Formats: sequence, structure tokens, C-alpha cells
Amino acid sequence: MMEFLTPIASFALPATLLLLLTLLYMRIRQRNAAGRNAARDALDTVLAWPPEAARVLTISERQAYDLLKRAMPGFLVLAQVPLSRFIRVPSRHSYLDWLQRVGSLSADLLLCDSGSKVLAVIDIRAQQESDRARRRHERLARVLRSAGIHVFDWREGEFPSATEVRHIMARLVGAKIDPAKAATTSRPMPLIPVPEMAEILAEGDRAAMEGSLDPSMEPVPSAFFEELEPEPSGRR
Repeated sequence: MMEFLTPIASFALPATLLLLLTLLYMRIRQRNAAGRNAARDALDTVLAWPPEAARVLTISERQAYDLLKRAMPGFLVLAQVPLSRFIRVPSRHSYLDWLQRVGSLSADLLLCDSGSKVLAVIDIRAQQESDRARRRHERLARVLRSAGIHVFDWREGEFPSATEVRHIMARLVGAKIDPAKAATTSRPMPLIPVPEMAEILAEGDRAAMEGSLDPSMEPVPSAFFEELEPEPSGRR
């Protein structure tokens, strides 16, 4: 009988020690996590993170915004709207996980009808992109297109003309867009067509405005937080 118990005891003792060490490790981790949470909660929101005002749009984004407004009179144009504001997802999986994956990303420009229904998203992309930035744009576009929203990629420095935008968007919204609505009637009759003259004047006004902008007020880059923590593997 003693000979039978000896192997069992020799196995149970290490297993018991391993279990005790595991419990001790978990207790220490919980205590450390509680301490970190308490220290984080004790931080003052303003004192710990002194806020500074910044512009909402970059120069390229403002140019694209003005272009879309001129090309699509009568439509609502919104800028830098988080996906969680206009995309709904089922709740069978963690909504927080979805927010961390894509819901916290912002669409650069939204073209909406008069009832604020999203018709299309304009994604402003840099000439040179990192692999991480490219994956972020692709993930954003994949979600939007799955929701039935049209996505258009505009490269910085290669924006289409207002006429081209009107032609593309007219097919999308299924209605003819009158470019004359974008021009004010208080100006004298120009020698060139009104829409083109309005675009030339707008270019000059925008150039003068951008020349007086303070560079320190530039907005936070879209990919700023991507570099702070690694992207989980296998994420789509």
C-alpha cells in the first residue's frame, strides 16, 4: 500500500506547489493592476494631459472639403466623423473590441443628403504611405463598403476637378447637379462661365487664408495612435 502511495505523493507535491505558485502570481498581478488603476484614476484630466487647441483639418483635407462643397451644392458635407457615429454593428460580439479595431477611426469627408444620410466617403490618402497606414485605409474602406457606402480615394496633390466630382457624384446620387447653385448671384457677370470663375476665386481666397495659418495648430495625424501600440495579429 505504501509502495502505491509513494508515486502518487511524488506527483501531487509538485502539482500542489505549481498551483500555489500560480495562485500567488495571479494575486500579485491583480494587486499590481489595482494599484495602476488607482494611480491612473487619481490623475487629473487637465493637469496630467494639458490640452492645446488644434485645427480639425489639414491643408489637404480643407482643400478637399472646399472642392466637394463647390462641386455638390445642396448636399451636406461633414469632415472627420468617427465611424462609430454613422455605422451600427450587431452586439453579439464585444462592441469595445470593434471600437478598438475600426470604430474609433474617422472618415475624412462625408457626402450626405439633406437628411444627413451618408452617400459617400472621401478618403484622403498621402502620396507615400507606410504599410500600417495602408492597412488602416483598407480596413476602413472594407467596413464602409460592407455597409453599402461608396468610398473614393483622393491622393494629396492629385484631387479631381469640381466638374469631374460633379460627374461622378451625379451618377451616384441619381440626380443632375446644377453647378450654378455653387456661385453667388451678387457678383457681376464674368467673361468665363460662372462655376469656373467661382472655382478660381475660391482658389485665391484659400491660398491667402492658408498663407496666414499657424503651423503649430495643425491637427493630430490620423495615424498618431497607431504607433503607440502594436496591431494585433490576424486582425482584418
